[in-house]
Amino acid sequence: MKGMSFGWRFLTPVLLGPMLNPLNTSMIAVALVPIGCDLHIPTATTIWLVAGLYLASAVAQPTLGRMADLIGARRVYLTGLTVTLLAGLIPTLWHSFPGVLAARLLIGIGTSASYPAALSLIRDHAADFGIPAPPGVLSALSISAQGMTALGPVLGGVLIAVSGWPSIFLVNVPLAAITLVTTLLWVPADAGPHHRTAGSLRTGLDAVGILLFATTVTALLFFLLHGSRATLWLLPVAAAGGVMLVLWERHRAEPFLDVRALVANPALTRTYARQFLTYLSAYTMMYGFSQWVQTAGGFSGSQAGYLQLPTAVLAALTGLVVARTTRLRAPLVASGLVPFAGALLILAVHSSSPVWLLVIVTGLFGIPQGLASVGNQAALFRQAPEGQLGVASGLSRTAVYLGAIVSSAFIGLAFPATPTDGGLHLLAPLILVVSALTAILALRDRTLRTPAAV
Repeated sequence: MKGMSFGWRFLTPVLLGPMLNPLNTSMIAVALVPIGCDLHIPTATTIWLVAGLYLASAVAQPTLGRMADLIGARRVYLTGLTVTLLAGLIPTLWHSFPGVLAARLLIGIGTSASYPAALSLIRDHAADFGIPAPPGVLSALSISAQGMTALGPVLGGVLIAVSGWPSIFLVNVPLAAITLVTTLLWVPADAGPHHRTAGSLRTGLDAVGILLFATTVTALLFFLLHGSRATLWLLPVAAAGGVMLVLWERHRAEPFLDVRALVANPALTRTYARQFLTYLSAYTMMYGFSQWVQTAGGFSGSQAGYLQLPTAVLAALTGLVVARTTRLRAPLVASGLVPFAGALLILAVHSSSPVWLLVIVTGLFGIPQGLASVGNQAALFRQAPEGQLGVASGLSRTAVYLGAIVSSAFIGLAFPATPTDGGLHLLAPLILVVSALTAILALRDRTLRTPAAV
């Protein structure tokens, strides 16, 4: 029964969709320089192509996760795929920075539906057959998404070399179309309880909570990317938004961000914290290293992508290994220790370093991505409150994007004008501190000592 219920027809669209968001977040790493040169825009402007998608994703992930819980995961999944497909066409039809930025924002929103909706689809499908969600399916979902995060720079480099930078947007069209069609054909329609009236939907969606969350994240993002005396006023705005969000959500029957549950469920809160810290170091390395090798290192965009190949391979292989174990604590502790070693090696890297050393460094940052992705998803699946897996998984991805947003500030501090050896070495102590915190947080979490369900 389990094999029949989770056959390849159901799994194909469910695994394809979550690949789109991490693929788009990482492909841009090797495209910033070509886009800036083609559109004649400075680095300070192109960085918004990174930050814009992260901002859209940080807000949209939990929002669409909540909508998946309220109106049905399949509906949200299909809507997100449609938005992604159309957004992929924009840079070709509107060849300008506003067009590219609009595409990135819409892709961020559209692809944000996939991960929380896919988790909800798996949960609902398992419930229909009266079985627990197979751990192998959950691991495959995590590995497919994580593999795209690591593979994105490689694929982006190849696409840019063959067809130019607009191809990293156009690739969404066939991928989204295939996923859209297979979802319509092979994923069962949403069950009846997901039909909501307009009034109950407004109540369940918590528009005020979403607005306060978006205000807090947006103000914080602007300050981190443009930190100066002129933007100091954004800090009290972010703080006020955060305080109002907590006060508002404490009294909501169906809150967007269940503050009471986070306080009552410290294990889930720690999982979010580990996600944030893991990807803070991962994205600091990915974006900082990619820009450094194209400037100080003298590599082309496609070559910079190839240098990230060890990250992709080791992330996927590590994820497969972790998926075979029921232990969570050891892999999550290691997800902090391995990048700690990688950060130490960064201190030995310079613009004339041999390629083999660069390959070792990038590889060391692929291993923790595989460890943390599978381990934290397994923890999330058993820690999320009943009926709130969609929003819980959305907030998990938001923690990842907040890590990416903060990494942009790290990179801005290290590379104020242009990437240099000295700037790269400034990133190392930042990664060392973050990695140590990641390991300590996992080591002190007693709930991780319980094996995951099999």
